[in-house]
Amino acid sequence: MPTQRALKVCPDLIMLPHTSGLYGKTSRAMFDLCETITPLVQRNSVDEGYLDLGPCGCRSIAEIEDKMRGLQTRIWSELQIPISIGIATNKLVSQIASKLRKPRGFVTVPPGEEQAFLAPLPIGKLPGIGEKTATALQARGVRMIGDILTRNENELETIFGRGWRDMLATARGQDDGEVHIDHEDAKSYSQQETFGQDILDAVEIERVLKRMVDDLLSKIRQDRKRVRTITIKVRYPDFTQESHAHSLTEATDIEAPFYAHVRPLLQAAWRKRRPLRLVSVRFSNVEDGPAQLEMFSQDDEKRRKLARVMDQLNQKTKDGVLKRGHQLRTPLSTD
Repeated sequence: MPTQRALKVCPDLIMLPHTSGLYGKTSRAMFDLCETITPLVQRNSVDEGYLDLGPCGCRSIAEIEDKMRGLQTRIWSELQIPISIGIATNKLVSQIASKLRKPRGFVTVPPGEEQAFLAPLPIGKLPGIGEKTATALQARGVRMIGDILTRNENELETIFGRGWRDMLATARGQDDGEVHIDHEDAKSYSQQETFGQDILDAVEIERVLKRMVDDLLSKIRQDRKRVRTITIKVRYPDFTQESHAHSLTEATDIEAPFYAHVRPLLQAAWRKRRPLRLVSVRFSNVEDGPAQLEMFSQDDEKRRKLARVMDQLNQKTKDGVLKRGHQLRTPLSTD
């Protein structure tokens, strides 16, 4: 409650000083540790967020649990913060799962069990259902989340009004919300391209991805930064999407170390051999300052010098003066 109200209720309340800057610094440190697991981290507040584990390449629930238990242990070890984790196929269910067994909770909801997990929980566990709303719903016989599933459409419309369909989907554990990484502390560079028509040409898609790598690394050098993690995302015509990531052992500001990973990451993300609507490249795990010369081979330093010369020349015109081979379209055969 607000401080003034608290002092009225309890005039002898002992107020302890706080340091808001320290909270922000610790929060950033916690989320930075989360980004060692996946580059896709949504920071909702200083102490709550979502991780998209798609880029991790885990092939089983057990692998995901191992990674997240390791993160939970590391955050406690390094920051002395006890965190609770909920693992699920979407943000809605994971949020509810994370709040069930605080502190240091760890709840996993396997794929396909979302509805069964939610059904026996009190209706007040759903996001947006406050104490007054929960009391009103209980008076109508909706005490547990599963009670929503037993009502027909007319009953649901009477209880929830126009939003009854959304409430029914929520009770079923359905949520298509994406993990959003746009926040003031986000440390990443990204670019995406939506194709004029859905495309199945792997060679052309790889060319587009490498061109985006070139564009982003030029910007990274301009900002005097280095990056370690590359994430490639694909989106299908039905708007479902997949992503895969790879981290280098050392951060860099040149393209060559990332080129070798473009094709494998594309193949890993493009699991359904169907045409694609959109592809994107994202660089994360950003570090300040130019690369230290002693960290790299002479070949890397030659590439860096060449890249800087290209950057300078290409800044002179809108379309650039120099292009790499994969930036050129290969004319289609007319045979």
